[in-house]
Amino acid sequence: MHLQKLVRIVVQFDFLQIENANFFAHILGINKYCTRQIKEVTLLLNEGAMKGVICYYSATGNTKLACLYIVNHAKGVIFDLFNIAKDDGLNLGLYDVVGFAAPTDFMGPPFIVKMFIDGIAVQNDKPAFVISTYGFYSGKTLIIFKDWISKKGFKVIAGHSLHTPENYPPMIVKGMKSEHAPGLKALNKFNDFILELNSLFNSGHIDELAEAKLSIGIMNSLSPVYPRTKARVDMGNKYVDDSLCSECGTCKTVCPYGAIRLDPKPVFNMDKCYGCWSCFNHCPNKAIYTEKIRNKGHYPKPIEKLREKLK
Repeated sequence: MHLQKLVRIVVQFDFLQIENANFFAHILGINKYCTRQIKEVTLLLNEGAMKGVICYYSATGNTKLACLYIVNHAKGVIFDLFNIAKDDGLNLGLYDVVGFAAPTDFMGPPFIVKMFIDGIAVQNDKPAFVISTYGFYSGKTLIIFKDWISKKGFKVIAGHSLHTPENYPPMIVKGMKSEHAPGLKALNKFNDFILELNSLFNSGHIDELAEAKLSIGIMNSLSPVYPRTKARVDMGNKYVDDSLCSECGTCKTVCPYGAIRLDPKPVFNMDKCYGCWSCFNHCPNKAIYTEKIRNKGHYPKPIEKLREKLK
């Protein structure tokens, strides 16, 4: 249990962008500071537990925070976290159950998630669950998520959408911040979902569980799913304030679509851009702007209220 807690601390340190995980590796007698090695040690000491992985995309941290909350409250499964936008070398054969998590993006899952799922080998009814976070409406995210991974041979046994603070700048600028999300009712439902997962994990027959019928409500069912080209068009052209840009390269690093190069300041390839606003949100100097939004509406990381609720 002590090692398991250390693993989770390392994961949280990664979330806070603290690059001293080697300290924990030194304590454990592991030469390399790779957190994955530390987790492997944990798994060996918990051979009775199932092994799981949550494959997530988190543009500003809300979704990752929700995943960490699941990891910390899961019973009977030791979870790894796999960042779709950054990690590689995923071996699904090591895991008994797979989670998929992403924010709602224009009423559906982000395109980068589709790209990732398309690259997964076809499975044989491997149990899976889906998670979406959203600021305004979750739309058909869960249903589309389920359809994508079902076509890859996963058996979806559960799914949930969690209301979180808005991270989409155009909505924030309009005052639709959802700063108090999730409310008590939504948080209780999220906890109930985790209890449901725990019950499924500890049933002893996870491979025999039936496929879940996911309910998204009438309003979400009626919501359209927009093409990613609409998000890019709505965003409009992006510009850089040369007087504010420090040429740090953060925008290039956080862009999940490889749509930015440095020369030495950012140059945007709008043919590759999918209007996710990551470069805008994460620019430390707020040097990136559009024709509609400048120097406001940023959401670079989860707000403190959300951190408190999902700790």
